[in-house]
Amino acid sequence: MHRIYYPYETFRADLKALTSKIDKPFDAIVGIARGGMLIAQMLGEYYNLRAVFCLNALAYDDTRKRDAVRLYNLPDLSTYRSVLVVDDIVDSGDTMKEVLSTLQARFADIGFESAALFYKQSASFVPTWYVKEPEGWIDFFWSVDLKV
Repeated sequence: MHRIYYPYETFRADLKALTSKIDKPFDAIVGIARGGMLIAQMLGEYYNLRAVFCLNALAYDDTRKRDAVRLYNLPDLSTYRSVLVVDDIVDSGDTMKEVLSTLQARFADIGFESAALFYKQSASFVPTWYVKEPEGWIDFFWSVDLKV
């Protein structure tokens, strides 16, 4: 499998490109742990939102895809009207589809949109906004930099 290192400088530039595509305000941001956590935090700072949440979605064991996505730690979003759900990559689309389906079922009055840095055209779900299509497995700086 072809692996590509994704440094902070590229992340910052891509996140800035993502903000230029997002064309509406949100009351809250939900990051899908782990890849969406830093994105959610930085977008919260950028948009001056304190309503930044995280939920856990387990879809992979290292690089091996699980049979089903499991969700944990769903936030209470009942006081918000518009929520942006973010992740680092929409690979198969299963995680984002499961997260949005679960959140929409639980909070039917909320408008949800999605954003990711990377999106694979083979995915079963297309995020509302994305920046790039990956050309291999992405080794994000937050996954590898402390290990070297």
